[in-house]
Amino acid sequence: MSSNISKEKREKLIAEINEIKRFIESATPDTNTKNLLSYVSNIEKELKAKKYGLVFEEHKENIDEILETHLPYLKEEKDLFIDNGGEMNFLIEGDNLASLQLLEKTHKGKIDFIYIDPPYNTGNKDFVYGDSFVDNVDCYKHSKWLSFMKSRLTIANKLLTNDGAIFISIDDNEQANLKMLCNEIFDENNTEQYIWCLQDKSEGSFVKTAGLTVRKEHEYIIACFKKSNKRFSRYVGKREFAENLDNNPDNDPRGPWFSGNISRNGIKSTTGSKYYTITNPAGESFTRNWTLSKQEYEEALADKRIYFAKGGAGVPRLKVFANQEALLIQSSLFSDVHTSVTGKNELKQLFNNESPFNFPKPTDLIKRLLQISTFKNAVILDFFAGSGTTGHAVMKLNAEDGGNRKFILCTNNESNICRDVTYERIKRVINKENYQASVKYMKVGYLSIDNKLYYEYADELLKHIKELVELENAVDFENNQSIAIMLTEEELDEFTKNIPAECKTIYLGHNVLPTQEQENLFKTNNIKINIIPDYYYKEVEK
Repeated sequence: MSSNISKEKREKLIAEINEIKRFIESATPDTNTKNLLSYVSNIEKELKAKKYGLVFEEHKENIDEILETHLPYLKEEKDLFIDNGGEMNFLIEGDNLASLQLLEKTHKGKIDFIYIDPPYNTGNKDFVYGDSFVDNVDCYKHSKWLSFMKSRLTIANKLLTNDGAIFISIDDNEQANLKMLCNEIFDENNTEQYIWCLQDKSEGSFVKTAGLTVRKEHEYIIACFKKSNKRFSRYVGKREFAENLDNNPDNDPRGPWFSGNISRNGIKSTTGSKYYTITNPAGESFTRNWTLSKQEYEEALADKRIYFAKGGAGVPRLKVFANQEALLIQSSLFSDVHTSVTGKNELKQLFNNESPFNFPKPTDLIKRLLQISTFKNAVILDFFAGSGTTGHAVMKLNAEDGGNRKFILCTNNESNICRDVTYERIKRVINKENYQASVKYMKVGYLSIDNKLYYEYADELLKHIKELVELENAVDFENNQSIAIMLTEEELDEFTKNIPAECKTIYLGHNVLPTQEQENLFKTNNIKINIIPDYYYKEVEK
């Protein structure tokens, strides 16, 4: 049944409501009439609400009820700590809504890139809502899924930096609904959609056709940008050439090539390093914006990679050789990043030729998304971490391009997936490839605050503040002499008796007040003092 009504019907209902309001207002005022007027006003407000958009019935999850009376906290599983140098990364075991609420305290406006692969809501036991799977006969199938996604994407939006982006894998079951939901949360001007090809001859993956009226060869990736997508979409890769490419008019010893345009058509600015004059061999000058800086152009010219058409009388172009890497613009079609066949084979290589996870994404897909949307020092989040592909891809890309990206992975431990699959994969790939990366394993716990005042539970939360500070700063207090945390004045007094020479930063509990003597001591030793914020100890303000 549609919830839509015509403009004429809406106006007729509003007119009838106004008649009812006038009748009530003419009656003797009492509590009942005031209530009736309030009810009627609410109905009128609903009728005048937005006329277009996604409409669904919101549902409460079990985790919603828990979070109404409990605060989540983190506790480290120290025996699972992976220490292999490099950047400090985090794996969080627990409901991802609780994990996101904790990240809202530590990483609001600090996440550069998010990738998630949520349940597709196929009706084939891939989406649990409450205590049971949602199936195709559930009349609230889509509403439950949208409620589930809305609560998480709303927080995800808060976590992104101004230049941040989130990429979401999905298929036809919820693609249309998800796109509209993303338009509402991120603004429709800040969303894009890509196609991921599911047929790859190089890996022998072919879509089954039996019983299908349409052979589905794709899934979707919906991209949402915090503000603007203008700086995204470029990556370093190899240009595609026709198999019969045989173009080498100047007999360049580097082999066949074609020429690429270096004019920045449409750019009118007359300032900047890429606005200058180039004179061709025929003596004709061209003053405009170019894709290369003057220095880059001169280097390419000296290297004989600049080509002038028309026998030297044309506009300069850049020679691009077969198999040469270049800065490419990402197509809306991802057809060269493999499929879940490769994703499964990557897992098999780590798990004794077995695949402990269904339909894992290939690392090349996540790598490409990282390449077109992050810098080398980005902070990456995946709160549907599954088999851990995102963490694997981050480490792989760092090793390839010298980056120092850090990742945070969140997943529940249903069927021991976090411990036995996600963690185990990250651990094994670090050992196998000797990636310079360390990982802290955190578990979400819950502290009851029902009918309690702040001071009645603050001391209990205090026991878990260290984990939040480690998460926010990507550090390990126990094995790092350059950083320290004191949550009581007694701990501060003890620390000042013997300050490590390497110490540069200290964190103090919100009730810890250093003496003037201690402050002078820290100043003398060039130690930065950070006060742990109050909101670490309580709920995040909505």
